[in-house]
Amino acid sequence: MPPGPAGAQLTGAQLTGGPSTGSSATSGPSTGSSAASGPSAGFSAASGPSAGSSATSGPSAGFSAASGPSAGTELTVVVLSPTDPMTRGQLRRMADLARDEGHRVRWEEARGGTTAPFHTIGGLAGPLRRADRIVMGDPFSRYVQLLLTITRARDLVVVDDGTATMEFVAQLARGERLVRWHRKGGRPGPRDLLFAPVSSSARRRLTPSDRRRVEVFSSMPVTEIPDGVTVTANDFAWTRARFGPPRITQSADLVGTSLVETGVVDGDRYLEAVRNLAKAHGATRYFAHRRESTEKLHRLAVETGLEIVRPDLPLELIARRGPIGRTILSFPSTVVHTLPLALAGTGVRVAVCDIDPTWLTDTASPRAQGFLSGVTGTARDVHRLAAVSLA
Repeated sequence: MPPGPAGAQLTGAQLTGGPSTGSSATSGPSTGSSAASGPSAGFSAASGPSAGSSATSGPSAGFSAASGPSAGTELTVVVLSPTDPMTRGQLRRMADLARDEGHRVRWEEARGGTTAPFHTIGGLAGPLRRADRIVMGDPFSRYVQLLLTITRARDLVVVDDGTATMEFVAQLARGERLVRWHRKGGRPGPRDLLFAPVSSSARRRLTPSDRRRVEVFSSMPVTEIPDGVTVTANDFAWTRARFGPPRITQSADLVGTSLVETGVVDGDRYLEAVRNLAKAHGATRYFAHRRESTEKLHRLAVETGLEIVRPDLPLELIARRGPIGRTILSFPSTVVHTLPLALAGTGVRVAVCDIDPTWLTDTASPRAQGFLSGVTGTARDVHRLAAVSLA
């Protein structure tokens, strides 16, 4: 069964909430029948980057609507284009992959001016109302939440391998409002209060009932499973089958993060950590997160000597295509969960460096340290990754 954007096997229409990490298509979200039956009719869309995800992230799966379970029906991918150039570039490449797999891609400039959202929502309203199934990637996206209020679908699936998936499921289980982990603990701003009714409506629609089925399809560890929610593991088998095996170099590669840009980690401390990590482990390349600033990356290049690489595809796909270092070093992020799956059997070692509490900014969310520790802790437990200490 052909995959949707970022390698996810999707049925129906999908709205993606930003760069994803390359979901696999081995099993796909369950439909109550065999996943081998093929994609249902519908469309798919990408709505922009999810905050705090790793450098690997390419376009993530966001929102899908299917009008029926028939096999072989065309899947239309609708991209709700963001404004960030790096994210747009990755989405363009992922859209090309979707076309290569036989899907029709519809590119929406959903943020292209004051009236753009009205045109986009108006154009998608009909298909959303007719859909039996919706697949979404970033449930924290306000765009996705708004579109969720339109649909009457009885089958909702969250397809996202980002770390935000862990927080989303936990918040849903506890009946909390949907807030990205790096913003949790702060006071809601005016926009949050204005959008609160829509967010509450989306959370209710994502709560299973006798009229609505909810599934999470992800490679991320999910511990607090809400009553009635089905969890399906993504093992990246499609990614492994579609790309590689890669050529392995003898050096190490380092994966960047946007924790400085999101205000979680101090910039000088981060630079020092990267410098020490690269020196201790012989790293030669730095795979930048799509939202890292040009100024920060220039400083990293000058002061560490690392080659800065800005991937035009999700890192899982880049790594499978190769060449890739024998060791991949990362800070807490999605890749410490996804790369071991994508690179299974290659001999590549993925190692994680925890974020020291002294690196956090004064304005970092009180939730930050616990969440980041949980990302690395669960990855080591599941994938037996080695912890990395700074020299």
